[in-house]
Amino acid sequence: MEVSPYGLESLWAQGDFVTKGVAVLLVAMSIASWYVIVTKALQLLRFRRASDAAGHAFWDTTSLPEGVATLGTDNPFAEVAKAGVTSMSHHTAHKGHLHDQLSVSDWVTLSLRQAIDEASGKLQTGMAILASVGSTAPFVGLFGTVWGIYHALVSIGTSGQASIDKVAGPVGEALIMTALGLAVAIPATFGYNALVRGNKTTIAKLNKFGFDLHALFVTGARAATEDAETGSSKSAKLTAVGRA
Repeated sequence: MEVSPYGLESLWAQGDFVTKGVAVLLVAMSIASWYVIVTKALQLLRFRRASDAAGHAFWDTTSLPEGVATLGTDNPFAEVAKAGVTSMSHHTAHKGHLHDQLSVSDWVTLSLRQAIDEASGKLQTGMAILASVGSTAPFVGLFGTVWGIYHALVSIGTSGQASIDKVAGPVGEALIMTALGLAVAIPATFGYNALVRGNKTTIAKLNKFGFDLHALFVTGARAATEDAETGSSKSAKLTAVGRA
């Protein structure tokens, strides 16, 4: 089968080191952005299951260890719950120390806030890659476009005529670079926006869970909530363990 002189293979074979370098860079940016999009999307799905457990199953248990077990592992909700349990145990076991200048409420608040801030930082991992790819890929493609047009002008100048066969290759190279830049930037931008929304939802649920944990550790019961189905006020079954 005859290879088209204007196909991708021919353009790659005819391209110089700048053209090939730009193409390789754009492909690498695309691979990196898709890796972040897929891994972060799977991460958010896993965190969504943990947030569902934090909103229901956790509060239907009768002890903190049992409740923490329902949250699973390797997710921010479990880490926040463990941080709360650890802070309560530490405060109870070290009464009379300098940190007792803080009330149990302030001590638990600081511990939970630190755990939530750490979880928020982990959620942002990889987002800078998507932001960078989405903002720079079109310009990298544009550079390839300018380089292709430059080749077309050089071809016209050396041949003395602007026939289609002289400029089709360089112009096709320029258009491909433009399309490749957009093909890399658009998924990165959409992925970034979708993941930002998902992260904001997760952080909001994490803050709500931290608020309920604070109420549990300080007062012995979850903050009262309005049942969505019956409209009746309910409190958590879970009671604080290890409080003085």
